[in-house]
Amino acid sequence: MPCEGCTERDNRSTDATVEFLLLGFSELLCLRVLLFLIFLIVHLVTLAGNVMIFVAVVMEPSRPPMLFFLCQLSVIELCYILVIVPKALLSLIVVEGSTISFIGCAAQMHLFVALGGAECFLLVAMSYDRYVAICQPLHYAAVMSEGLCLRLAAACCLGGFAVSLGLTVAVFRLPFCQSHRINHFFCDVPAVLHLACTQSYAPELPLLAACVLLLLLPFLLILTSYVCIAAALLPVTSSVGRGKALSTCISHLAITLLHYGCATFMYVRPKSSYSPARDKMVSLVYTNITPLLYPLIYSLRNKEIRGVLRKMLRRRTIAQVN
Repeated sequence: MPCEGCTERDNRSTDATVEFLLLGFSELLCLRVLLFLIFLIVHLVTLAGNVMIFVAVVMEPSRPPMLFFLCQLSVIELCYILVIVPKALLSLIVVEGSTISFIGCAAQMHLFVALGGAECFLLVAMSYDRYVAICQPLHYAAVMSEGLCLRLAAACCLGGFAVSLGLTVAVFRLPFCQSHRINHFFCDVPAVLHLACTQSYAPELPLLAACVLLLLLPFLLILTSYVCIAAALLPVTSSVGRGKALSTCISHLAITLLHYGCATFMYVRPKSSYSPARDKMVSLVYTNITPLLYPLIYSLRNKEIRGVLRKMLRRRTIAQVN
């Protein structure tokens, strides 16, 4: 049953005038300057790392499939940061919190979920690439063709945006209570659902369906790929050969565990367990630390990325000398 004092939104003009108040970190007034500086530095380093990987891969004339997928991952992370960072930093500057329009909140949620969903699907494509490289090395060049990579990249983006659109429409069709104070630094799904004037579990069904499509299904596909990889490596008697094959998967496994671990903790749970303070802390890790770790993990663990970065630095050094 709707709660008392719900906002009536039967006409479309009301949606345009509704505003939400993002409280951000208003309870940490004494630390907001320090937090602003920390977040700003983290985001600048993250932007620099992803831009460096993107530029290095684009400048490489021959791009293997894994580099192509890493380039797409860097683009997703760059867009991801630009969707979240401006409002997050603004919430630290404005003491009372920053306002966001109804349409702006819906757009931010849609882009946030769409980019996260595209990353989930992209991790599946990357696991398939590792499966083909290890289990079918002789057919790798023929299977992982440029056309297939482009189709996989397009499917990842379209799949993420389609699921996100359905979820966003379902969430913003709900009646909201007159208190439009979102205790978060961006329009996250659980925080907005918490304002819905309903007592039933029906509003959680679209989120549950999105979690199945964006988290459970991709994770099962990734797990299947690695089960096949493990089965293919069991007959290998050489520990050197087995270690060399597994080393190509470590970066992908690390990012998969980071991405799915945080996302599962955030979204696969009932509405009754919602805790604003805990959600904000987990979201800080999810939206700040993991994007910062991605370039570091791939730069340190991926031989192809290290080679491309060395080539880029060598070209820059030669250009400066000339």
